[in-house]
Amino acid sequence: MDFQGLLAKTPVTLEQLRNRVFYALQRHPLCRGIEFDVVSTPRTRRTNWTISLRSVQPGALWEAHEIIADIQEAYELAVPA
Repeated sequence: MDFQGLLAKTPVTLEQLRNRVFYALQRHPLCRGIEFDVVSTPRTRRTNWTISLRSVQPGALWEAHEIIADIQEAYELAVPA
């Protein structure tokens, strides 16, 4: 069985990544008002992007963190050609 294929992340553009994060946060009632930026970072073994959160209510911080962690496990920022 090809385990590398199962563990591979889907490459997405910066705009696609913003949309995925936005809609994922909108689905959770506590996270709907969160403002964020997607920040490209140097590539590491785990990821090459992160999220900068603003306007987060205290009760929403852990929920937003979990949502973003799940997205980071699935997607990597595609390198522009």
